[in-house]
Amino acid sequence: MAMWGIHMFQQIGPGALDKGYIAIGWHELGDLSPIAPDREAFKKKYRETYPTVNPNSIPVSAGVLYRFTHEIQVGEYIVYPSSHDSMVNIGQVTSDYYYDSEPPEEFPNRRSVNWLKHVPRLFFSQQSRNEIGAAIALFQVSTNEEEFLKALEGHVTEPETIDEPSAERVSEQIIETTEDFIISRLKTAQTPYQFEHFIAHLLRCMGYQSRVTQATSDGGIDIIAHRDELGFDPPLIKVQVKQIISTIGSPDVQQLVGAIAPGEKALFVTLGSFSGSARSIERNNPNLRLIDGAALIELIYTHYHKFEPRYQMLLPLKRTYIPGGILGS
Repeated sequence: MAMWGIHMFQQIGPGALDKGYIAIGWHELGDLSPIAPDREAFKKKYRETYPTVNPNSIPVSAGVLYRFTHEIQVGEYIVYPSSHDSMVNIGQVTSDYYYDSEPPEEFPNRRSVNWLKHVPRLFFSQQSRNEIGAAIALFQVSTNEEEFLKALEGHVTEPETIDEPSAERVSEQIIETTEDFIISRLKTAQTPYQFEHFIAHLLRCMGYQSRVTQATSDGGIDIIAHRDELGFDPPLIKVQVKQIISTIGSPDVQQLVGAIAPGEKALFVTLGSFSGSARSIERNNPNLRLIDGAALIELIYTHYHKFEPRYQMLLPLKRTYIPGGILGS
């Protein structure tokens, strides 16, 4: 009998546990029941519904939808790590797939579950916690299945004591993994044009008015931003965006500087980094700002709570505390 792991958004977790179900999103697809029960049909429907999505992400998302609809069987086990209370919830599937059109409409694809056990995360081994921490929304639990089955029977162990050096390294790993995840999602889950819209949205969250220029004739300027709603009050900010993780040199930066008129400002945003000569141009030009991947991540952390739901789904993050040890000392 298979065991499945699932991640659900924090806002529906308590309701799913209270009312006995699991749910996934993609509500724009509508009822999944009419889709032919094969992966290619799900890919086709996904591509038709989200025509601008990065093609590389289609097999993963369509695969989640197919498994949720057809592969999970009644009687199989579900493991749901709930972030709102740091518990691991284990249950059994009690229904086939069904579509619930009632609110919250963002998560209408559901299955009924009989929740059997709720165990604090710390009572599981680090290996088990790592397995159910998978980035994908729905996955099969196999490596540590036995430990979760024992937990169902009441066999759990006391949490291990973590010494300070280990806690410090865990903190570093969490930070590194999260930053890698953000850059990877922004690089692979969006087209370059979608990434421009993401940066424009981030600027709006920062208090700017912003618009993305025509994709085919931007003249090197991808976004126009300004403080007032109509854009009459200076300064006008011309933004160039590059969805690359390599190093950007001085020629690209100098080209952007050459595109700004007196009184205007320039902003260059990239997932990668800038060369020393590019940074030298920034230091000598008060109307220029360079935002590399590390700085972009910090801005995302700061303004994430203002993001529209579609961008929070693109980057599913949560605010948390991690052991600090002697970091930064």
